[in-house]
Amino acid sequence: MAKYPVVVYGASGYTGMLTMDWLIDQNIPFTAVSRNARRTQEMMTQRVVRLESAQYEIIECEHDVESLVAAFKGARVVCNTVGPFVKFGLTAVEAALKAGCHHLDTTGEQAYVLEARDSFGKAYAEAGLLLCPSLSYMYTNSEIAAELALETPGVDAIETASLSRGPMQGSGVTVGSTASIFELFRSKQYHLWDNQMVEWPTTAAHEITVPEFLLPVFVLPWGGTSLPVIYQHDARVRYCRSVVGFYDNPAMRSVHAVANKWENEIRHLPKAQQDAVISDIVASTTPSMPPRERTTMNRSVDIAIGRGQLASVRATVTSITPYITTGALQVAAAIKLIEGDVRKTGFASGCQAFGHRYLLGFLEQRGLAGSHVTRL
Repeated sequence: MAKYPVVVYGASGYTGMLTMDWLIDQNIPFTAVSRNARRTQEMMTQRVVRLESAQYEIIECEHDVESLVAAFKGARVVCNTVGPFVKFGLTAVEAALKAGCHHLDTTGEQAYVLEARDSFGKAYAEAGLLLCPSLSYMYTNSEIAAELALETPGVDAIETASLSRGPMQGSGVTVGSTASIFELFRSKQYHLWDNQMVEWPTTAAHEITVPEFLLPVFVLPWGGTSLPVIYQHDARVRYCRSVVGFYDNPAMRSVHAVANKWENEIRHLPKAQQDAVISDIVASTTPSMPPRERTTMNRSVDIAIGRGQLASVRATVTSITPYITTGALQVAAAIKLIEGDVRKTGFASGCQAFGHRYLLGFLEQRGLAGSHVTRL
């Protein structure tokens, strides 16, 4: 049973430890939950900033609903960083509900987000609890940009691009993120077209030109992302599609090559063989936990183009250190939930639950992000 108001599940992982950094910064006591308490303490001692001033406990727990309910009970908020979420996420979602906790996570894996919404959204709403997926850099910053664009009257079509430098260029992407990337190939990916979810081809890819960069950027649908799901039942939005790219076109083309290989050679294989393929890819591309991000290297731009019958607008959110930003967003939400200040319960995005201006302000005040909007 948790003694403290916030649980960090996946506490020995990269994003979990960054979330704890921000909880300590905000003087919020927390319960760290993981499968191996000794390893977690060792990793926290090495990686978590200001740990000596933290008020925390560590609970060792297996990944099953009954065990997680026992670990989560007593807390108010669960910050779940255990991925790939298509494999592990729903277990924690069910456990948090049964333990009476709000659930935040960090993924935009579209198949998981859809299933979490459809299977648990109503139950969370009836319990007065929040089920908030994809509260992380890659999806929330794009959603903030989309919401800034939607402030222009008449906008009903949103296109977003999340463009980052760093994770695929030597500074490292986490093991969980790598596994999630390649798990995306198993599932269909959708965008929102005239209020209907329409499938992207698995091998879809584009080159886009944006004024922030001299050269075109090679982008992928990235499993569809969470944004079309978030806006699917939003009366303001008829169209929504999102793409993701890195300032490393060769690396992105390599991911696209794997997508082609998956479609042509792997999709028909039994699941066990698919699992082995993904494990090999993860082991070869992400052998260890990456170093802490650098503000001089890890920089990102999230763009939303909003259009209507006559309206046209471009909103841009520039930011640094995506994983550190993710930890900050998790804690920004936890603060509101501890205070009981939430706009919407049940299934809701970070912007729907807390307001895009609040989340943007939290990042701006800490030097993590800035924004501007241009009428076109």
